[in-house]
Amino acid sequence: MLPSRRQLLAPVLLASWAPGAARAQTWPARPVRLLVGYSPAGTTDIAGRLIAERLTARLGQPFLVENRPGATGNIAAEAVARSEPDGYTLYVTNIANAAINYTLFGPRMPVKPEDFAEVGLLMQVPNVIFVHPGSPANTLQDFIAMARARPGALNYGSAGSGGSLHMSMELLKVRSSIAVTHVPFRGAGPMLVEAMAGRLDAGCDNMPSCIGHIRDGRLRPLAVTTATRSAALPEVPTVAESGLPGFEATSWFGIQAPVRTPTPIVALLGDAIDAVTKEPGYRARLLELGAMLPGLRPDGGTSPEAFTAFTRREIEKWAEAVRISGATVD
Repeated sequence: MLPSRRQLLAPVLLASWAPGAARAQTWPARPVRLLVGYSPAGTTDIAGRLIAERLTARLGQPFLVENRPGATGNIAAEAVARSEPDGYTLYVTNIANAAINYTLFGPRMPVKPEDFAEVGLLMQVPNVIFVHPGSPANTLQDFIAMARARPGALNYGSAGSGGSLHMSMELLKVRSSIAVTHVPFRGAGPMLVEAMAGRLDAGCDNMPSCIGHIRDGRLRPLAVTTATRSAALPEVPTVAESGLPGFEATSWFGIQAPVRTPTPIVALLGDAIDAVTKEPGYRARLLELGAMLPGLRPDGGTSPEAFTAFTRREIEKWAEAVRISGATVD
């Protein structure tokens, strides 16, 4: 009896799959680098260190965060995309690097979506618009009124060009018909220093990296950019409640690998990240920081497949937002 086509193909399929499977069985056999495209103390850095600690415990090898700031995360993104696709160099990505920058930077963007394999979403977070406690603006309406009275005279700081911080404020400018100047920094850390020193008229940051300064009274929150108020700062109104109905912008953070990373390694790492999102300690820490669970699956978790679909939707969504706002790279 002649062998069937399926029987003839089976050894070929097994041979093509086996190398990746073998590597997955031995991975990780040495430390894994997690590149962060921003300076320490920002939310991308916080997200990287939260997951690194827990993956180290789960997978038995050190996961080491390496900060490589510059070009709104594009320097680190390009380094990961060009690295050996063996699972030992990963990227702590965010809404800027995995979605907004592709439209905002256009032909200047050094990488493309197809250069990466999505592994897992770590968390979603509100953005907060704030001022120095000495500012005369006590509400977002106050700040808007100040900006209208002095067109082009006020400024705001963000963690860099691109991303939902920059885009949140650019959309705010369009919706409220104000002109304020964007001052980009190489990460949230240096921007927050300037904001707390009173050298910025306003700032916008992800909640996890600024919530401690808000609770300590070193920054005055005006509004959050999510559709509903945050349980971490329930007294702070949304932008929509502050006179701009329908306004919403949410940041997010995840893990990507070079595109040719073996599928079994991506799957193994994706399962580990999903398991971390279910740890009570991780969930409690997210709530403390004002962040939200990944929420890509009914159980609140994540997977490579779900994260891939999510990023593709976000690229389309923010391409339209960039167009509407007219935002450019400073």
